[in-house]
Amino acid sequence: MYVWSKRLVIGLLSAFTILLVVFFFQFPPNDPSTLKMHTTRWIILNYIGLVLWIGVWMFDQARVRGKNLAIWVVPFLFAPLPALMLFILAMQRRLKG
Repeated sequence: MYVWSKRLVIGLLSAFTILLVVFFFQFPPNDPSTLKMHTTRWIILNYIGLVLWIGVWMFDQARVRGKNLAIWVVPFLFAPLPALMLFILAMQRRLKG
């Protein structure tokens, strides 16, 4: 994978680590609603990381195969999982020729 340079990986892991440290130092009190907010933030943090990872992977795969990724950006922003599945199916089609 050409896109995963050391600089990009170190930057993404550093950003995730910083967010993780900030997240864990926000100790939730004993209030149950605060625990729900804490859990929701954890889920959102992981979801954003996953979406970024999939976006970079899609960019890399489109570049390696010589395809245009621009048509996949809007569907990916609104529905990442279905867009990813359709993208994979589109990348697996045989070329005419």
